[in-house]
Amino acid sequence: MSLQFADPVHRAVLARHRVARWIRAALAAPAEITVRIVDADEGRELNRTYRAKDYATNVLTFDYAREPVVVADLVLCAPVVEREAAEQGIGLDAHYAHLLVHGALHAQGFDHESDLEAGAMEARETAILARLGFADPYAGSDAPRITDHPGG
Repeated sequence: MSLQFADPVHRAVLARHRVARWIRAALAAPAEITVRIVDADEGRELNRTYRAKDYATNVLTFDYAREPVVVADLVLCAPVVEREAAEQGIGLDAHYAHLLVHGALHAQGFDHESDLEAGAMEARETAILARLGFADPYAGSDAPRITDHPGG
């Protein structure tokens, strides 16, 4: 795993061993994953370029291969992640863990385009996060859904 900080504001929360543990918990196969933490400008540019959406989003998954090794880039926008964690009243580490698990699942082909897929993916995320000691990110009727990813 490679961990890059274009925006170093959350470096203390994102110790390499923690990030690696969160991602490993979501993987069912060997992987080569790069995690890049970006600022709002880079997050917006990537989302605009690859998804034609002119705003910074929380996580983008760029998956390049699934077999025999999962190869992917996970790009997280620090200001968006921080804002969402505050809005949801959860710890910054819990939100990063969720988004990294979410992105790692996308890298392996999981999706949430249909309600059935979303339910299965959310259940898997919840189980993984529980094993890591984090609360269910989808608990409560107003719990946010993660909808942004550029696909493979």
